Amino acid sequence: MRAKVLAIGAALLAAAACGGGGASPEAQKSKEPDRPVIGFLLDTTHERWQRDRDLFTERAEALGVRVETRAGEGSHDAQVKHATELLDAGVKVLVIVPNDADRAAEIVAAAKARQVPVIAYDRLIRNADIDLYVTFDTEKVGEMQAQYLLNRAPKGNYVLIGGSPTDDNTQHFRAGQMKVLGPAVKSGAIRLVADAYAANWSAEEAEKITLAGLDKARNNVVAVVASNDATAGGAIEALEARGLAGKVLVSGQDAELDAARRIVAGTQAMTVYKPLGSLTRLAARAAVQLANGEPVDTVATTDNGQKQVPTMLLEPITVDKGNLDAVLIGDGFLSKDDVYAAAPAASPGGR
Repeated sequence: MRAKVLAIGAALLAAAACGGGGASPEAQKSKEPDRPVIGFLLDTTHERWQRDRDLFTERAEALGVRVETRAGEGSHDAQVKHATELLDAGVKVLVIVPNDADRAAEIVAAAKARQVPVIAYDRLIRNADIDLYVTFDTEKVGEMQAQYLLNRAPKGNYVLIGGSPTDDNTQHFRAGQMKVLGPAVKSGAIRLVADAYAANWSAEEAEKITLAGLDKARNNVVAVVASNDATAGGAIEALEARGLAGKVLVSGQDAELDAARRIVAGTQAMTVYKPLGSLTRLAARAAVQLANGEPVDTVATTDNGQKQVPTMLLEPITVDKGNLDAVLIGDGFLSKDDVYAAAPAASPGGR
């Protein structure tokens, strides 16, 4: 595909040269064919998703398309409105990070009615005719979080914080977590003193869940399995209020800057890094292929309740204080200056 784009670019330059420079830049630009437009629908513009937006746009536009991005800011209705706007504007492909895994099916139906392919990006859309799912191994993320904490705290009281109930990934994270923790819970080695979900991945909700667990256990908690860095931040706020920050293990996900700072400070034990460079590169290439009517190669499928969806699956990475510099800074994901600045206690809500 890159060779094709380069060839097109060379042809345009040659045409300009033959014109002898007589045409103005504006006139010359008007003769260029319109680039296909890819619509990118985000759920929120939380830190993690700003990175996805910027990387996806950069990579897709380098392949010869234009990207239009909209964010629903945690609202399914807003996502529907933005999807309608993008479809009315004639996008060739719709890439969606759904707010609601089930209700997003209506967006997919609207796109398919106009013969617009749909890619589910990092979150599955259930019971819908999506063309492609590009994601990380979500159940493995949950396994990694739980195993890290269990290895270091094999006995004691645990707080379990899930993400948004409307996010399909939430249940996969939980399945992975309980795959690891289940035997210890059954044997009595671990007791779940709080087990709840944080609406919209809210740090405030996570703080409340953690406080409830601390109250129930009389502050005797050894670990908090927080499903992402925003909920980890909320949990750590609760722990700080009880003088327990740094004494209780807390997991996370997304390798956000505040989480990296908390890991350095010792208040968060680990996070799961999902290399967004790989994710956005695959998704951008696939979106351009679909826009051009080309096939997309995949080796896996995911059952979304309606069909076996062709799937691109990537591997996540556990990050703690021991490998943070090598993985997050070495990969160029975060800068050393930013990470080693003053470490805040919590991350704002959202995912």
